[in-house]
Amino acid sequence: MPDFFDDRRPHEGLTYDAYTEAWEEKLKRSMAELSADERRYQHYARYNWERAEAVEQEYTASEELREVMSTIATPQLWMVLTDDWCGDSAFSLPIIARAASLSDHVTLRILRRDDNLDIMDQYLTGGSRSIPKLVAFSADGDELFDWGPRPAAAAALRERLIAEGAEGNDVVEPLITWYEDGGYEDVEEELIARVEAALPVRP
Repeated sequence: MPDFFDDRRPHEGLTYDAYTEAWEEKLKRSMAELSADERRYQHYARYNWERAEAVEQEYTASEELREVMSTIATPQLWMVLTDDWCGDSAFSLPIIARAASLSDHVTLRILRRDDNLDIMDQYLTGGSRSIPKLVAFSADGDELFDWGPRPAAAAALRERLIAEGAEGNDVVEPLITWYEDGGYEDVEEELIARVEAALPVRP
């Protein structure tokens, strides 16, 4: 069991509703009161709010996801490290939250990355603090599976673009387009595989 789990830090994270409520409240801040850096992140947060809302409206959980989530028979805590400025998270977190809501045995809690860097540093991707990062635990604190920071197809697209010399928005914009064209549904497919692989072997 990780020390942070024993200290119940994931348990004290935000619910999805509390996270989105804080996100919405943040968007009400006046730009005039913010520093240049804060204004930049405020823009990211606003764009991502719109993206997350679109996913919420367009996405319907598949019967396969409903079935696999119904097979979870013991308590799990799903910890997600993320923040509202993250574009990948805007498309992925609504899917994760919907999946978690399909099981009475799954508790979803969200930790803001920069407030929990010691935890984040235990789940790096290629040495990077990439988010969102989902880690599922049993009630005893055993790690059952992890996912993130993006679907495999999105990761491959990003790697190809960077290998071709793309930087900044020339990497971000094709990724956003990929998600908007329905790529976020890959999150569901990969979650199904992770949950299935973590289920107890039936005799």
